[in-house]
Amino acid sequence: MKILTGGQFRELDLETIQSEPIASIDLMERASRAVADELLRRWPTAGQRFFIFAGPGGNGGDGLAVARMLTEAGHITTTYLFNVHRSLNPDCEANRERLRQTPDATLIEVTSELLFPELQADDIVIDALFGTGLSKPLSGGFALVAKRINQSRATVVSIDVPSGLMCEDNSYNDTQNIVRARLTLSLGQPKLAFFLAENQRFVGEVKMLDIGLSADGLKSMKTYLWLTEESEMRAITRRRSLFAHKGTMGHALLVAGSRGMAGAAILSARAALRSGVGKLTVHIPHSCLDILQTSIPEAIVDIDVDANITTTAIDTYTFQAVGIGPGIGRNSHTATALHAYLKNHEGPIVLDADALNILADNPDWQASIPADSILTPHPAECDRLIGRCRNAFERMNRARDYAVSHRLFVVVKGHYTQICTPTGDVLINPTGNPGMATAGSGDVLTGIITSLLAQGYLPAEAAQLGVYLHGLAGDLAAKELSEEALIASDIINYLPKAFLQVNKLTS
Repeated sequence: MKILTGGQFRELDLETIQSEPIASIDLMERASRAVADELLRRWPTAGQRFFIFAGPGGNGGDGLAVARMLTEAGHITTTYLFNVHRSLNPDCEANRERLRQTPDATLIEVTSELLFPELQADDIVIDALFGTGLSKPLSGGFALVAKRINQSRATVVSIDVPSGLMCEDNSYNDTQNIVRARLTLSLGQPKLAFFLAENQRFVGEVKMLDIGLSADGLKSMKTYLWLTEESEMRAITRRRSLFAHKGTMGHALLVAGSRGMAGAAILSARAALRSGVGKLTVHIPHSCLDILQTSIPEAIVDIDVDANITTTAIDTYTFQAVGIGPGIGRNSHTATALHAYLKNHEGPIVLDADALNILADNPDWQASIPADSILTPHPAECDRLIGRCRNAFERMNRARDYAVSHRLFVVVKGHYTQICTPTGDVLINPTGNPGMATAGSGDVLTGIITSLLAQGYLPAEAAQLGVYLHGLAGDLAAKELSEEALIASDIINYLPKAFLQVNKLTS
């Protein structure tokens, strides 16, 4: 699914109006009906108090139309229309007149000072001040209104985007003047801001509403931002041949573990095996041998000459994929071994955890990373590689530049994991939950991606499908076990159900 910029949303509206064809006020009515229907689904009992704060533009027109529809459904509405410059968008003005003619609707037009209402905890505030067209932070009276809304105990619902929030970059925004919604009803397509960690406190729950925007117009629009969909996973997932055997399903190498960190090797190895690889070899120091062979009898073990750390790079010619990093530590001998893998392996490598930290410590080595390799940093590891970032928006853009310049994939882990590709695209993953913020979760992802890569998936496919399955397994685990009780092993245990769910999509 494409993620558009604020400017592109306006273009898509115009394209819909021209191509359908449909009058702009009728498109507004359609969008408002979708919003009103969702509100009525959530608050069906007549008599609920709604307070609508409407701006002078298109978003305000939506709010006025929604107020009319809620009133007609038997709810109690009070609408504040801000017309301080005595200039309304034509469709907003038309909906003002419609609301004026609606029995039992209360409309207060604000042209100077506002006497802010006394809001109760069970009231619903509809934020329709500004939508995607905002180009600068809220200030003056509108900033005060946003602050008063945020100070109330009422449930706040924003139409399209919380007022004051830019669709993309909020680095220089005044966060004190952004409406904090508990629910955002987004019209048509998602906005990039919804997927960035620093904006979660503003957007709350996001519900996408289909308002019938032009499919041809959307198809013609250029973007580098994409939200992964289940249909894409259907296209990526491969069915095994009836004549498949372990020799045709790939042989992967994992370089993982050190004294005291055998668990990282075990988690990544178990995840790789659960993800379908034909054979798996794990290169570990001798101190990890007994626990790994006891825990994972299916894995082949290659033992380093050192008892405690990895010091030797083994020949990778016979392996279809190599994953390096979980629990290996940052010893100088381990770093030397990593450098040897980077220089000698003929193919992409999955790099995680301490492998990334070693690369951050040795920036000159980063040019040796094989093309199409997959790096899977969490935000702190990412910042060590690309430089400290102020927020997720800056981190995404700098990771994207890094992926393009180094010709590799950077998977920035987190809620809505971002996959930055060598071609400059950013793929945002929708699966996963806060319960996965637990030690070892990243080791599991390394195993999954390495396994898929060994099975013949292209690096782009292995990264996207691996991240999706990882998050889906976490979602399935959390649904039965709770987010609080979720641990990394649970993600592995629910991988079979994740594969079954995705495979159902292919039947």
